[in-house]
Amino acid sequence: MQLDQRDLEILRVLSKEGRITKSALADRVGLSASPCWDRLKKLEQAGLIEGYHAQINLKKLGPHVTVFVAAQIADHTAASFHAFETAVQTHDEVIACWALGGGYDYLLQVVTRDIDSYQRLIDAMLESRIGLSQYSTYVVTKPVKNGSGPPLDLLFPSF
Repeated sequence: MQLDQRDLEILRVLSKEGRITKSALADRVGLSASPCWDRLKKLEQAGLIEGYHAQINLKKLGPHVTVFVAAQIADHTAASFHAFETAVQTHDEVIACWALGGGYDYLLQVVTRDIDSYQRLIDAMLESRIGLSQYSTYVVTKPVKNGSGPPLDLLFPSF
């Protein structure tokens, strides 16, 4: 799909204000409602918009811990990577996982009730023999900057 400045502006606005009304979105990007709606549907159909989510303030809900885990698997075969990635999908506490190039194979973001429940998760992953051979734990002490959407102006400076 070929993007133009209006498409990027729609993406920019939505990445910061996912609950904006369609008419307000059209006003913000300088289009009438119908053409804006058509563009929005095309962006969704092309897979450029994967979903709309609420950013939940976990601190207000109750105690929790966020942990980043740098994980290395023992065997670097396609089957081993697949097994690890499939197993990660079964743990709801793992809210994000990225495959890495470099020293570690994966970076996992874990949100759970406390350190004890985090350790139970790691123990379960080790016992399940999914190939986890080494890991480093990084406990988040405070959020400094939370996902604010991709820097579209930097990624597409020509628009």
